[in-house]
Amino acid sequence: MEAAAAAIPDDAQLDGVFHALADPTRRAILARLARRPATVTDLAAPFAMSLPAVSKHLKVLERARLISRDIEGRQHRCSLDAGALREVEDWLGPYREFWIAHFDALARSLPAPARARRAPRTSGSRRGRGQRGP
Repeated sequence: MEAAAAAIPDDAQLDGVFHALADPTRRAILARLARRPATVTDLAAPFAMSLPAVSKHLKVLERARLISRDIEGRQHRCSLDAGALREVEDWLGPYREFWIAHFDALARSLPAPARARRAPRTSGSRRGRGQRGP
């Protein structure tokens, strides 16, 4: 039981990740960084906000350990750091198993689609030659 508890991230880390992901601007930044690393200026370009405002969003993402920043002179290059997302995925694992089990039980309790219950047509169909039907 202790090994499983060690794999679960602490509440503060999870809270930070979920807080960071709660904002659409930050999610858009993460989506861009999932494609390739980018400078702060490049990340700010599509948003109608100041560079300092984008920088604040980046700091939230850094504190949540969702991105890392490399500084070369005056240029800041950001990259996606998926480690925190893996921790969230680990935390969500039992909930995923819960919903899969419930959806599987629901699927077993529902009747099969009418199309699958219908007997296949044979060449000895009731319709005569040349008649059309469904």
